[in-house]
Amino acid sequence: MAGANSLYARDAQAIAGLQKLRFFPLALEGGDGACVIDDTGRRLLDLSAAWGAASLGYGHPAIVDAVTAAVRNPAGASILSATHRGAVELAEQILATLPELSDHKVWFGHSGSDANETAFRAIAAATRRPRVIAFRGAYHGGTAGSMAISGHAVQSHAARAEGLTLIPYPNPYRGEDGSAVLAQLAGLFATSLPPAEVGALFIEPIQSDGGFIVPPTGFLKKLVEMCRAHGILIVCDEVKVGLGRTGLMHCFRHEGFTPDLVCLGKGLGGGLAISALVGPRAVMDHATAFAMQTLHGNPVSVAAASAVLATIETEKLAGNAAATGAFLLKRLEALKATHTSIGDVRGRGLAIGIELVSDRATKTPSKMLAAKTVYRAWELGLVLYYVGLNSNVLELTPPLVLSRPQASDAIAILDRALADVEQGRVSDDAVKDFAGW
Repeated sequence: MAGANSLYARDAQAIAGLQKLRFFPLALEGGDGACVIDDTGRRLLDLSAAWGAASLGYGHPAIVDAVTAAVRNPAGASILSATHRGAVELAEQILATLPELSDHKVWFGHSGSDANETAFRAIAAATRRPRVIAFRGAYHGGTAGSMAISGHAVQSHAARAEGLTLIPYPNPYRGEDGSAVLAQLAGLFATSLPPAEVGALFIEPIQSDGGFIVPPTGFLKKLVEMCRAHGILIVCDEVKVGLGRTGLMHCFRHEGFTPDLVCLGKGLGGGLAISALVGPRAVMDHATAFAMQTLHGNPVSVAAASAVLATIETEKLAGNAAATGAFLLKRLEALKATHTSIGDVRGRGLAIGIELVSDRATKTPSKMLAAKTVYRAWELGLVLYYVGLNSNVLELTPPLVLSRPQASDAIAILDRALADVEQGRVSDDAVKDFAGW
């Protein structure tokens, strides 16, 4: 455990617990590529990329150069009351990645939370249809408005939107093909949920914090068709799994549907605070001075995002995510054969979940296995976290620049961490101070 005068101990004294989600005492001084460097100088391979935010890893020259130029000659500090070239060109870059969307515009924010909140508020105002459908387990953000349309258990303290209806996200590992969910929604439309009152359906094309669940084949397409028949707008939350992470630029393309609005965040800024909402003009131009903060569209974050998008294309990082992710999935399936704690391995590209269970036959979730595994992995030099409504799914969202040799190193560390946990070499006391999810 960190000493009384360590950086981590100083953090405990000075920084509020309200914003902490800690799994082990990690205190960082820097980062390089797919690695972070802690306050002892130790290099750790980062399979989290800070929850997917460090999309190009740490210290990528493209971001360094872009941000340095923007800081040296800033075009103002906002797009609130003046535009600037960087913001206009970034909006055009983003729209160019979405040719299937026509007559759309871009709104800039600070995080996926405010992008999802703005989508919710703007759709309700523009359509005058206040009700919304989302999934149980969905995590659309940490602001009041984004929590209002989320369904994650960790946010049970938050007020839900009055018109929110939550439906289950089907999990193939649990034997669910989605048909029951479609039937349930059809029943709701015929009774207590008049579809003419519903403005939006919020979708995660992979349910991230709810357990890294890849949906059953064809389910989301059928769901979208059911809602679109009633004029319900489809909002795709790509905040964690978009922008090349799954092997395609946008994750919804795996599922055979086209959304009406797309929310981007996390990796868009490569570690700097920026988000984007792409939507039809009827929604995006519904009103002025409707969803604004002073530093929205600031030139430094905009420059970073522009560099991220350009680098994903020039370095073919979506292709790297597909290839390295396939390699990881294959190696993880091999680990599953030797570790009884692994119940399921699932994902696309570099968006992977590993579900840990105490009993494979009953598929009983085990948070303690997950907590001990990520703690032991940290001790061995690997950073990863766990998610899920049962807090038992290891989440892998490494930088898109992760190499195959680094992936091999990560598997070797995870193999040892799992073995140590399964053989009882990690005590309950080791993780008692870290609540995680």
